[in-house]
Amino acid sequence: MSPRTVVRPVAVVGAGVIGRSWALVFLRAGCPTALFDSDGAQLERAAAWIRSQQDGPWRPRVCDSLPQAMEGAAYVQECGPERLALKQELFAALDGAASPDTVLASSTSAFDMSDIARDVEHPQRCVVAHPVNPPHIVPVVEVLGGQLTAPAVVQDTLQFLRGVGQSPVLLKKHIHGFVLNRLQFALVREAMHLLDAGVADVEAIDTVVREGLGLRWALLGPFAVADANNDDGARAYFGGYVDWFIDLMNQLGPTPALDKAFIERIARELDDARGSTSREQVRGWRDRMVVEIRRLKAENPLHEEQEQRL
Repeated sequence: MSPRTVVRPVAVVGAGVIGRSWALVFLRAGCPTALFDSDGAQLERAAAWIRSQQDGPWRPRVCDSLPQAMEGAAYVQECGPERLALKQELFAALDGAASPDTVLASSTSAFDMSDIARDVEHPQRCVVAHPVNPPHIVPVVEVLGGQLTAPAVVQDTLQFLRGVGQSPVLLKKHIHGFVLNRLQFALVREAMHLLDAGVADVEAIDTVVREGLGLRWALLGPFAVADANNDDGARAYFGGYVDWFIDLMNQLGPTPALDKAFIERIARELDDARGSTSREQVRGWRDRMVVEIRRLKAENPLHEEQEQRL
């Protein structure tokens, strides 16, 4: 499949939190966007939410059926529940309803496209495009094909997602959870271990990330942080503390037992820390601050710092 222009007709299938956010991504980029969900009430809620978020003139084409949503679509973003059997069934239906050259992308958080596209007639046009929640605020998308995905489809998906304002990254092979969730849950697992072991409470652990690690990670990834933390860079940072690093990593906690009581403890401490602030207010504040951080980064790129020193 040859690359196409950025503005192309899109269908978003699944109108939950991720689907409605994806629809907003495409609408903001000027793509005619159809939206479908088998749950009519959820579809209505999503359309209302998009109207409340969208300042531009665009609105999704809300569809009553999958074939209606697929009419004219050049790119499909599947956002169904994270159950393999359901995604296999849905992709078989998408493959049957889509035009032959339509790209079929899945928002799956973990599954291999080789498994999702097992029963489709045209697996070469099926690709993973896993976003961060919510994609209309956080731009990273993990892209990878299955064993039968055409390389041109992967490249076309990367190009298209860049064109609609996202920051796609190419994964070289499948691993359960992809990169983002594996990094995320490595931290979450250790956070739960520290809580369970009585080292610190929920608010203290969250503060360490929010006011410490997170501030650096908003600007630099873990390898680049290490490089910046030593005058001689990553070679000295990692090479100078090998034994200590290995000893610490070997002492990281095991996967905790997520029983009902432990989950309730986490939730109760979060409720106490949030106080009278609603969860919706927290989400709104988070989204506004992420947009502001992205604006500051765009206005102050690293290369300008380099030019100022020359």
